[in-house]
Amino acid sequence: MAPSHEIMQAVERLNYRVTVGDIATQAGLNVNLAQQGLLALASDAGGHLQVAESGEVVYLFPDNFRTLLRNKYLRIQFKEWWDKVWKVLFYLIRISFGIVLVVSIALILLSIVVIITAMNSSRDGDDRQDSGGGGIFMPNLWLGPDLFWFFSPNYYDRPRRQDLARVQYDDKPQMNFLEAVFSFLFGDGNPNADLEERRWQAIGTVIRNQRGAVVAEQIAPYLDQLGQGYSREYEEYMLPVLTRFNGQPEVSPDGGIVYHFPELQATAAQTRPKPVAAYFQEFPWRFSQASSGQLILAAALGGVNFVGALALGKLLAGGSAAIALGGLVAFVQSIYWVLLGYGSAFLALPLVRYFWVQWRNSKIAARNETRQEEAVRLNQADAKLQDKIAYAQQFANETVIGTDDLAYTTEQDLLEQEAEQTSKIDAEWQRRLNQERL
Repeated sequence: MAPSHEIMQAVERLNYRVTVGDIATQAGLNVNLAQQGLLALASDAGGHLQVAESGEVVYLFPDNFRTLLRNKYLRIQFKEWWDKVWKVLFYLIRISFGIVLVVSIALILLSIVVIITAMNSSRDGDDRQDSGGGGIFMPNLWLGPDLFWFFSPNYYDRPRRQDLARVQYDDKPQMNFLEAVFSFLFGDGNPNADLEERRWQAIGTVIRNQRGAVVAEQIAPYLDQLGQGYSREYEEYMLPVLTRFNGQPEVSPDGGIVYHFPELQATAAQTRPKPVAAYFQEFPWRFSQASSGQLILAAALGGVNFVGALALGKLLAGGSAAIALGGLVAFVQSIYWVLLGYGSAFLALPLVRYFWVQWRNSKIAARNETRQEEAVRLNQADAKLQDKIAYAQQFANETVIGTDDLAYTTEQDLLEQEAEQTSKIDAEWQRRLNQERL
């Protein structure tokens, strides 16, 4: 069984000494999966088991357990290597769309200039050649550099560099123009890719903050689809939570149900309650994290590419000029439909995606609002709910397993531990005898 990446991260964040409840809370994992993963990790990475006198188990790992695993598992080495390679490959993929756009515009504009120059030269004949070889057309040719300067990546940076420097997106460094083209086309990924992981981490934190005993109303702000009618009345939405964290329902004298999670009440270290949001929030999708100037520039270049492709299509409609010129123009004519298709998709895809993002965000806002209403209902708890919360606290408990509470550990030889335990017992008896004599 390959070590779980989520469990390894949780072990590192918890300072290498953990219980099953610590991992289930930190990583939002199913308790049974957390236990299996910890056992596998301890076996592979040279971890130790510390058993408390109460029967609770603590897992202790060396600080360099990742190095030990890397030397042992070829799969982990390959994954780390592939992660590095994929970062480079994905970056090249991202910037390739901007490069293709610039190359497409360059090919289209150069072909238009060559075709127009050739058509005018053949029409005017020798008179044009005698007057300087087409010098009259130089003002038109100078429009090209001005156009490229206007649409260059640094155009908007020059007059507005200070304004753009103030723009921050999630504290990430400002992307360059080629990256912005990819962001304009495809966005920047799903902001809720780790949705379920965050949800279960939040639920586990709420249970841990309540010392392992909660009521359904305290968990409802973090769940979706609470049900209607009897399904909601009998709190069926708590079943996945009970399954994931090995919870036990308890019925109060008034008929209310509270939920007790013994596995989450044992911890390897004393910690303060962790802050957790009043309700679970999904992040809205963003059209793009590129700056407004970069988005305008990308859209403008896309427009230039599309309009230029249409104009080039009219010039190539006859076909004779392109065939006669050959070279660059003939090559562009052979890939003309590719250029036109790319130009059309470059403008159509972001437009469709914009409306899709708006629709998706409306759904997210509705779900966030529903969960917020559950949080408000909890904060405005009536007497019945307050009594149920008070009853749940009867099952609340936190067991901190320190090194003084251990009955057995795999770090030492069994005979040595037995000798230490005997000394500890003798010292305890001696202390009690001394108290009785006083």
